[in-house]
Amino acid sequence: MQSIIEKSLAKSCSYLEYRSTITALLQQGKVTGREQSEALVHYTELNEVRMTRLDKTVTIGIENIQKLQQLERDYIWLVISEGWCGDAAQIIPVIQKMADCNEKIELKIVFRDENEDLMNLFLTNGTKSIPKLIVLDKKTGNVVGDFGPRPQGAALFMQNYKATQGFIDEKAKTELQLWYFRDKGMGIQNEIMDLLHSIEPGLLQMHQG
Repeated sequence: MQSIIEKSLAKSCSYLEYRSTITALLQQGKVTGREQSEALVHYTELNEVRMTRLDKTVTIGIENIQKLQQLERDYIWLVISEGWCGDAAQIIPVIQKMADCNEKIELKIVFRDENEDLMNLFLTNGTKSIPKLIVLDKKTGNVVGDFGPRPQGAALFMQNYKATQGFIDEKAKTELQLWYFRDKGMGIQNEIMDLLHSIEPGLLQMHQG
């Protein structure tokens, strides 16, 4: 596993580089990943607008900022994504803002289709669902946790929609985006904080103290 992760890290980029890559491809009428289509270009264009808005509007809760600043270990947050993914457009700006709270966190992003070996290590119910956040101990390189592809509230919304309608359509995708809009990134923040509590139990003790 570590050799696969190291290989992917060598191909990783920062959040700004990730955004720049997506923008440059769109200017050529292309998208990230192997598949190219008008629909994926359209989704990517929507995601550009979403990420730009979230870069300006997302705020990290004060309590979460305080906990993030108390992290004792250094981490690499490695995210698997693609520019056309609607969930990624909602989640990655939040992850970026969280990583900005402490220099002990280094955010790195890789594209799924260029890192199949890595993706295959972090399947969700056998599927290559993204985005996926892999939390690495920077000192040892060990995986200490992961999050994704959706916060529980969003996942539950989609499960209920499919159970009711029998399929996932464009209406479901639109309503999912509304779920993210109403949630304002709090579900993402809180679940990642829960993950960090399990890695560093002292964070929870500090809060309770």
